[in-house]
This record gives sequence, C-alpha cells and structure tokens, in this order.
Amino acid sequence: MKTLLQPRVQAFFGRRQVDTADTYLGESQLMRPLPQLDHQLPILEVMTLLHAPILETRTWHWPDEAACAASAEALATRPALRDAFIELRGPLGAGKTTFVRHLLRALGVAGRIKSPSFAVMESYSLPGLPPGLPISHLDFYRFDDAREWHDAGLRDVFASPGLKLVEWPDKAGGGLPIADLRLRIDVRDENAREVCVQALTASGLELLR
Repeated sequence: MKTLLQPRVQAFFGRRQVDTADTYLGESQLMRPLPQLDHQLPILEVMTLLHAPILETRTWHWPDEAACAASAEALATRPALRDAFIELRGPLGAGKTTFVRHLLRALGVAGRIKSPSFAVMESYSLPGLPPGLPISHLDFYRFDDAREWHDAGLRDVFASPGLKLVEWPDKAGGGLPIADLRLRIDVRDENAREVCVQALTASGLELLR
C-alpha cells in the first residue's frame, strides 16, 4: 500500500475510540458552503454537485460497532462495489474510518488499514481481481480550499477503475464526480449511529438492492 505522508495511529468506533486524527481539530465543517466560482472551480462541476439526483434513500441503524461491521460485510458482497465511488459524511468521530476498515476487511484486505488523514490517500489492491485495479481511501478534512483537490492531482484516481472511498468530500467543493452512494453517519450516543444512505446513480441502486 502507498501513502503520501505518515498517517496517524489506528482508531475505533465509540466516542472515546474515534479517529485520533480528528479528536482535536474542532467542530465539524460538514455544512461549509461551496467556494465562490471565482476560485477557479468550473461552473459545470459546481452545478453537477448541486443537482445530483437522489434515486433512493434508506436508513441504517447501528446500535453498536458490530452492526456497522455487518452493514460493511453486506455491502462487500455487491459486485458493483468493485468500481464504485462512495462518499462518507458525518461529524468528527462518527465512525467513517471505522466503516471503511470493516468494509476493506470484508473485501479481503490484509495488513494494517490506516487513516488517510495526513496522507490524503491510502491505496490497496482488491484480492482476486486484475492487477492494477485499486481501492483508494481518501480524506480531504485538511483541505482549506477546494483548489487543493485540483492541485493534489487526484483527477486520475477518479477517472480510473477501482473503488473510491472518500471522507469529507465537501472539502473538494464541486470538483468530485457524482458519487454512486452517499453515507451520512450521525452519532446517537457513545455507541449508536444512524446512517442515511442515498443512491445517486444506477450503480448506487445496485449497491443498495
């Protein structure tokens, strides 16, 4: 697996066991407004983000981390996942990275699964598939300006085959393509989570069904 920088240590699910890259960084900026168009973001990209259709919505209830793992394991059985783009939204410590770890384990990824908070992207290989078909786990929390997504040269990642899992996608402004599936994870108590799952493409519908 490849990293761009040295990531932080592994984190877990509950309020006192969350991603350590998030624990001191202040309040969530999930509802941060889109950047101004004069910040070199193409108008078409911003309009695409604003008008992405929601084809189906479901709610998952996770009373504990075992339920989170069960949802990840069920999703891992879907063939459409091998070339999907999934957004993971939610406040700090909601369990976005934890869900990714369970999903990658269910897919057969071995070894340490690290948070990409500092590295921006961690890359893995899906076992049993053609060489070069990757999983990319990305985290844009530290982006202060949507132009950083363009400057990081990540367009090729989204233009190539493979599974893309993105935390804090809002920090990329309108630069990202439309996700197949969007998960919004909200904290209900120390252990429980409620997840709003939205399919935005035909592939997203396949993932839900």
